[in-house]
Amino acid sequence: MAGFDAIERADGIGGLIDRFTTFFVDQYGVLHDGRHPYPGAIEALRRLKDAGRHVVLLSNSGRSAAYNARRMETLGFARDSYDHFVTSGDVALALLRGGGLPVSPDTGARCLVISSGEDRGFAETLGFAEAETGDAADLVVIAGSQGHLVPLERYRALLAPAAARGVPALCTNPDKIMLTAQGPAFGAGRIAEMYESLGGTVTWVGKPHPLMYRHAAATAGVDRPEDVLCVGDSVEHDVAGARGFGAAAALVRTGIHAGAGDAEMAKEFATVGCAPDILLPSFRW
Repeated sequence: MAGFDAIERADGIGGLIDRFTTFFVDQYGVLHDGRHPYPGAIEALRRLKDAGRHVVLLSNSGRSAAYNARRMETLGFARDSYDHFVTSGDVALALLRGGGLPVSPDTGARCLVISSGEDRGFAETLGFAEAETGDAADLVVIAGSQGHLVPLERYRALLAPAAARGVPALCTNPDKIMLTAQGPAFGAGRIAEMYESLGGTVTWVGKPHPLMYRHAAATAGVDRPEDVLCVGDSVEHDVAGARGFGAAAALVRTGIHAGAGDAEMAKEFATVGCAPDILLPSFRW
């Protein structure tokens, strides 16, 4: 792994467009903070698309691309400012519908959904009956977290009975830290880690796992990963995922590492075992 001082610095995304044909761009922490777009992000995304580059929004969201696109519109990001939106939620749906898990809705199986709010439509979309507790579940879907409101121990109590019975779990959002109005909180990935520690089995869908990138590449018609620049705010998910896919990685200094100094970032690179090719102050032109 290259030393911290050897990592390329760029002022904005505009200076990189001649080197890549396709850009995989994270949303939370790169384009917006969940409530507001970052300064210059709306313009940069539009100019990247207008420059003729293939733009794919790649998100560890347990919800559908359609849901996320609507939410992005409310923040000022027009749908025609990117080509595709790929979420881990949609990849998980494709996995389940393709028989990728040993649980099928036509058997009367019940699904317990852990989400970031009251939206538990994943079970209904798949045709599963809903389960309210771990005791009643035949499948657990970990799609989100209310870590800013609910302590981890409450999730442990809810899920322990399912783990004890060997109920398979599907994590559709591997992010271990999420941004909230109250500050960083534990994400769905941390809940899934806990489920594994209880003895449960988890199928991980989303960055940095390969299935997410294979799905995005197929959606975007990408044949050569080396033509892709992945832009994200997480070393563990975005940079490591790009490395596993064979693409270049650009890390923005917004999102979960906002305010981190060079020494802290160097420590993070060493902990994860990989570093980005490029550092950007933010997603701007």
